[in-house]
Amino acid sequence: SLAFKNSFNFFNRDIEVPGYQFGGKQFSSFSEVNWSSSGSTSSWVAGLNFWTDQFEQMQGNRTDPLDYSMTTVGAFIENILNAGEFWTLETGFRLDHLNTEGFFPLPKISAMYKPNTALTMRIGGGLGYKSPSVFTEDTERIQFQNVVPIDYESIVSERSAGGANLDINYRLALGEELSLAANTLLFFTQIRNPLILERYAKRYEFIQPDGKFETRGVEVNLKWNYRDFKLFTGYTFADVIQELNGASSPYPLVARHRLNNVLMFEKHENFWIGLEAYYFSPQLLNDGLEGQSYWIMGLMAEKVLGEHFSVFLNFENFLDARQTRFDTIYTGDISHPEFRDIYAPVDGFVMNGGVKLRF
Repeated sequence: SLAFKNSFNFFNRDIEVPGYQFGGKQFSSFSEVNWSSSGSTSSWVAGLNFWTDQFEQMQGNRTDPLDYSMTTVGAFIENILNAGEFWTLETGFRLDHLNTEGFFPLPKISAMYKPNTALTMRIGGGLGYKSPSVFTEDTERIQFQNVVPIDYESIVSERSAGGANLDINYRLALGEELSLAANTLLFFTQIRNPLILERYAKRYEFIQPDGKFETRGVEVNLKWNYRDFKLFTGYTFADVIQELNGASSPYPLVARHRLNNVLMFEKHENFWIGLEAYYFSPQLLNDGLEGQSYWIMGLMAEKVLGEHFSVFLNFENFLDARQTRFDTIYTGDISHPEFRDIYAPVDGFVMNGGVKLRF
C-alpha cells in the first residue's frame, strides 16, 4: 500500500507585559509518503519525510530578531520480523538532513519475547536528536526579552540515546472474578549537547557547555479487575542528573517520585464513576530552592440516559491544590514581577459537566 500525509500549521505568538510586547508568526508543515508491505513472517515500511519550520518576529527587539527558517528532509525504513515461535524483532533506520547542520543517522532496534499469552518482555533502544529552538520554557518565562538569537554555526542539535529500555508485561488470573495486569518499565536515556540559557549582564544567550543529561528510573503499573470495579495504581521513580562542566547535580523541575491511582466503578453502557489521586514529590527549582510535594484528586462520573444521550460531571482538583496556596509564583513588585518556576497547578478546583450526543 502507498500513503501520503500532509499538514500545515500557523501559530500566532503574542505576549504582552507592562512595558514590553513580543509577537511573531510561525509557519510549519509536514509531508510524508510511505510504502508498506506485509508477509507471513515479515513486514516492511519505507518512506520519505519533509518538514519546514519558519518564524518571523513582528514585535520585540527589532535590531536582534529571533527569526529562523529550518527545513528537514528524511528517509526511513522499518522492518518487523517474526524471528521464531516466541521472538519478534523490530529494526529501523532513519536518515535526516537538517539545512542548518547536516545529516543525522538514527538507528533503532527492539526485541520482544512472548513465551505465552500471560508474559511479554521487550528490550530496545535507539538514537534521536532535537534541533535548537528559541521557544523553550526558559525563554517564555522571561517573555523572550533580551534573548540573543541562536547562532546555528556554533550551536548544534541535542543528541539522545535511549538504551537498555526493558518493558515487562504480565497478566494473572486470581480466581474467576479477580485479575491483575502488571507492567514494569526500566528506562535509561542520555542527552548530549544540552542547550542551556545563560544570563550575561542584561542579555540571555544559548550555550552548550561540556556535559550531558541522564535519566534513569523505573515505572510500575498495576491494573486490578474485580467484577464492576477497576483499580489502576502506578509508581514512577525518575533519577535525572545533569553533568555540566564537570559538576553533577539533579535536574530541576522533575518529581523524583510520582504516584498515580484511579478507582473506577462501571456498569457497562449504563453508569460509571471514578476517583483519581496523583502525588508529586518535591522538585528542585531553577532558583536553587525546593518546591513542596502535593496531591491532585479528582472525581468523574457519567450516566447514560438513552441510546444516544448521556450526561457527565467532573470535579477536577477538588482539594484545591495550587501553587499559590503553598508557595509563590513571582518575586518583586506586582507591576514588575520576576516569575518563578511553575511546578504545581495554578487553576485550583475546577468543576465542569455536560451532555454527550451519539449518532
